[in-house]
Amino acid sequence: MANILVVDDEMGIRELLNEILSDEGHVVYSAENAQQARTVRDQLQPDLVLLDIWMPDTDGVTLLKEWAKDNKLTMPVIMMSGHATIDTAVEATRIGACNFLEKPIALQKLLKTVSQALDRLSPKDAVGAGNNGVREYSTSSSGLSGQGKHQELGTDLSHLPTPSIDIKELTPGHFDLPLREARDIFEKAYFEHHLKLTGGSMTRVSEHTGLERTHLYRKLKALGIDVRKIGTSST
Repeated sequence: MANILVVDDEMGIRELLNEILSDEGHVVYSAENAQQARTVRDQLQPDLVLLDIWMPDTDGVTLLKEWAKDNKLTMPVIMMSGHATIDTAVEATRIGACNFLEKPIALQKLLKTVSQALDRLSPKDAVGAGNNGVREYSTSSSGLSGQGKHQELGTDLSHLPTPSIDIKELTPGHFDLPLREARDIFEKAYFEHHLKLTGGSMTRVSEHTGLERTHLYRKLKALGIDVRKIGTSST
């Protein structure tokens, strides 16, 4: 369990991340702007910060620079944005961010990224010279050598389940849709496929997809999938 600060000016994002991370056993604090984030960081010293790049008062990269300059970057910071370019993400990692999440944030990607960031926490001896009792953490990076920028940003996709839908099943019209709508169509087909294969077994689908059952139920409900009907039709 960790203390996690979520900084985002969108209430919906704060509430969603709060719900997901709380379900995982973490204690979640929220801030809607940089000023609130400064206060929470100073008073509660969270173990991890999820920081949105675009905010109305002070943007996330500027706040990250401020913390780095003031020696307050004592916790891993994961940047979030739905509009940032790869250059912005690389700049953030050079300043001190440990990773970057693109909105809309996929559940499995969120959980893996948070887990990786918390695994990097390595408390050092507070008696050490110049340590001043402040917790430090490893900021080692695999770099760009032979892997491309995405590897440096930690966006490894190897953990994602192999799609079971054939690309031939997608019609040309699907490619004309907004990304979110096209993704929903794919995800609905993906989950329905595996539910039929398992006879509607939530346990087996949960194990295959890597989603915790509570999150899986929430995902299926959001996609409008009736598990009971699928389980009945497959028998």
